[in-house]
Amino acid sequence: MEAEQIEIAEFLGRYPPFSFLPEKTLHRVASSVEITYFRQGADVYRFGDEIHDLCFIRSGSIEIYRRNGNLYNRLSVGDVFGQLGLLMKNRIRLPSRALEDSLIYFIPEAVFNELCDNFEEFAYYVEIDDKRKMNKAVQQQREESALSSVKVSSLIVRQPVMISMDASIRQAALKMTNESVSSLLIVDEEAPLEDNGVCRNTLVGILTDRDLRTRVVSQGIDLDQSVANVMTHSPKTLDKDTYVFEAMLTMLRFNLHHLPVVDHGEPLGVIAISDIVRYESKNSLFIVGLIHRQHSTEELVAVSKDVQSCFVRMVHQESNAHMIGSAMSVIGRSFKQRLLELAEEKLGPPPVPYCFLALGSMARDEQLLITDQDNALILSNEYDAAKHSAYFEALSEFVSEGLDKCGYPLCTGRIMATNPRWRKTITEWRECFADWIDHPNPDALLHSSVFFDLEGVYGKTEWAEDLYRFVVNRAKNSPKFLASLARNALLRTPPLGFFKEFVMEQDGEHRRTINLKRRGTAPLADLIRVHALAVGSTSRNSIDRLDDVIKAGILPDKRGQELKYAMEYLAMVRIRHQVEDVEESREPDNNIEPDTLSDIERRNLKEAFNVLNNSQRFLKYRYPFS
Repeated sequence: MEAEQIEIAEFLGRYPPFSFLPEKTLHRVASSVEITYFRQGADVYRFGDEIHDLCFIRSGSIEIYRRNGNLYNRLSVGDVFGQLGLLMKNRIRLPSRALEDSLIYFIPEAVFNELCDNFEEFAYYVEIDDKRKMNKAVQQQREESALSSVKVSSLIVRQPVMISMDASIRQAALKMTNESVSSLLIVDEEAPLEDNGVCRNTLVGILTDRDLRTRVVSQGIDLDQSVANVMTHSPKTLDKDTYVFEAMLTMLRFNLHHLPVVDHGEPLGVIAISDIVRYESKNSLFIVGLIHRQHSTEELVAVSKDVQSCFVRMVHQESNAHMIGSAMSVIGRSFKQRLLELAEEKLGPPPVPYCFLALGSMARDEQLLITDQDNALILSNEYDAAKHSAYFEALSEFVSEGLDKCGYPLCTGRIMATNPRWRKTITEWRECFADWIDHPNPDALLHSSVFFDLEGVYGKTEWAEDLYRFVVNRAKNSPKFLASLARNALLRTPPLGFFKEFVMEQDGEHRRTINLKRRGTAPLADLIRVHALAVGSTSRNSIDRLDDVIKAGILPDKRGQELKYAMEYLAMVRIRHQVEDVEESREPDNNIEPDTLSDIERRNLKEAFNVLNNSQRFLKYRYPFS
């Protein structure tokens, strides 16, 4: 075997899809290769040319164009092209040109077809382009999670046990006993619409064992009173087509143990935590339940030590990024809620009503392991600083110090309720946001990336909803603010060089790494936020916002779906990296080393960054700054 052929085989074997081939096959491929040199600017293939070879870049770089002349992709050493033409009647659909002097290996069509027939990984790699490879990786992650594919209707094991709202408490309790159920649906029987004698049951409430203990027995309520007096009115419900994952999040967020399932408003049954346990390892549900049963900061600190284990187990159970981010956010909110309850027990009831806000990733349901605490307070307009500031200062200190002990470090930028600047009345918050939107100076834009993702977690949470609607409506109607916010969203760029190689940190402890939050998920969340505000979306989660943006039709074709896949993929790479850190007893961080990833993982990562790059270019075009 000639030395040149050995060198070709060895070089091909470094890169996919040839890295999937056995050595003997590689040498056979190498013996068939023809080598051609292209000077800078030379066409490799024009649109419509016949093609009978797979092309592999040995040196240099090649640009691939769409038929209209727009750049589609830029390839470098180790990349292949031409497979689309081979798979589509041997005609070139995407022209190619040498960006610099380049050396190309041409592999005959007969060899290409043989490799596709005999090696599944080779065939998979060449039959789909980079975007579809990344999308497939994300979709596979989703499909492997039972929680995101099983619907709640499949968990219902019996017909709903119901009673009329005209029944007494005694009758309700007897029915629960006779039916051996821990919850009872309270319905209003409407007269039949047609003369078929069938009544429609409209759900108006739910009564649980806990309600009987806390609202009836402990209060000495007369059992002959109407059940409507002690039931939970207008309970949270789930549509029969809701996924188990969404049911779990609803239970977590609202600390519920029973959820009625309905079909067009009519009850089908009830699912309980015990039903979901069959599909969930009890990790997040169990921890949230524990949090709400603790009686001191010290006890909460003990529970917080299980959060990392919960995170790791969710990853090993193939949960996707959205599920993990949501569960971790609910856990974080639960710590805040219980600390606020403990603070009120210590300090007494608040002198005026208030709402405690979660900001940033927790409000977006995108929190992971590495996070600080971003929070603020909305105070009643009756707040009087001279009379009330001491109470809310003490409450804020108690909560922030408790969160710090539970693994949520103090915010270095002091975006916390402990900072008097972030304790404002309803009116003052409206004035503050109005000023930021009307006068988008650097300070206002800096705060926009945190404060424009807000959610009420305790107290008068409806105030947070009202405030957010005010913010969205004002921002939507301010082109100047949207343009300024868009320009700010372009400051953090994806780590790709001119030839699509990774641009990594060059020195310090994180040398040859990429910070996936700073250079990936954060800029994606920033640009999605701009589009969401522009279309008037009141969603917080980035994927939910994208759904609203896609419905509004302001993005180029398929760009919204590409952004979804890119966000999910980057988040999962970041999540898996943090799990590796935990399992190897390292302090978790966001800095990945591309050199440790497989070839396919690196390509998917590059494609996700490329989606971000293209989306930032569109952002600049969509919201021009003048």
